[in-house]
Amino acid sequence: MDTALTRLVGVRHPVVQTGMGWVAGPRLVSATANAGALGILASATMTPDRLRDAVREVRSRTDAPFGVNLRADAGDAGERVRIIVEEGVRVASFALAPSRELIAELKDAGVVVIPSVGARRHAEKVAAWGADAVIVQGGEGGGHTGEVATSVLLPQVVDAVDLPVVAAGGFHDGRGLVAALAYGAAGVAMGTRFLLTSDSTVPDAVKAAYLAATVKDITVTTAVDGLPHRMLRTPFVGSLETAGRTRALVRAVRGAAGFRKLSGLTWSRMIRDGLAMKHGKELTWSQVLLAANTPMLLRSSMVDGRTDLGVMASGQVAGVIDDLPSCAELVERIMAEAERTLKGLERLRAAR
Repeated sequence: MDTALTRLVGVRHPVVQTGMGWVAGPRLVSATANAGALGILASATMTPDRLRDAVREVRSRTDAPFGVNLRADAGDAGERVRIIVEEGVRVASFALAPSRELIAELKDAGVVVIPSVGARRHAEKVAAWGADAVIVQGGEGGGHTGEVATSVLLPQVVDAVDLPVVAAGGFHDGRGLVAALAYGAAGVAMGTRFLLTSDSTVPDAVKAAYLAATVKDITVTTAVDGLPHRMLRTPFVGSLETAGRTRALVRAVRGAAGFRKLSGLTWSRMIRDGLAMKHGKELTWSQVLLAANTPMLLRSSMVDGRTDLGVMASGQVAGVIDDLPSCAELVERIMAEAERTLKGLERLRAAR
């Protein structure tokens, strides 16, 4: 299927696998790329050295284009941008709007820049700064998310910017792809659906928890880091929501210390990164530390399999997913269903 997205990044299918921390590693990204979609490597939970190694590992597994996701507000974002440029990565995506300077540096090196946005004004801003495309995530999406549904946000952004727009939040099949195209999008981005594949390295017990969830088991909470975060509701999440300030602070310090040891970051860098996530919100010190500690809460589940001690970011679509195909099977299925849906619509038009 030929769209503005496939032409921009050089993939066969207008499908993007998002950069999920501890999930979107070399195996998942390369499997996605080999399936003809755009795989995005998650770098926020990697050291710079590990990021470089991961990029090289993906390249050893595939000749297809792929991308790297960055935290634009991270203290070492510039260093990570240099790694992307030096390693010849095709696409740089951002969880938050990158600065004008970062966009210019990447574009000067021939890297395609695709920020993720959650509001029309954010899309307009990065478009004015030179972004090549945007991923628009509606409130159905997993992880940090907004309040506006994709069906309302997507057409707003499509009408506001003259860029390829990729729809995220609530997509998992070919019907959703066709719906996004009808709104004017150039493709769809999916996180939870790719997490729930056989190519994902997420432990089986965690995948089983996702598969067992209904749409009512997926909630939005601010208890993790002070920002709206969509995830599976578990007893651990409930304990975060009911913890007192002192208990939350102790837990945050302990977890942040673990991430500092794992990542090699200094306390000052971690606190700066945590403060950067405030975005004008009044957060307590425990919430700032929890922002720095969030990667460890995700790691506990996504790497260690501890559903009792970690959080499981999730889009609402987890409640309607019931299988674990390979990335190749998933993408093939999505495209086949999209084709059937388009043919069905054409028959309806012809019958008028």
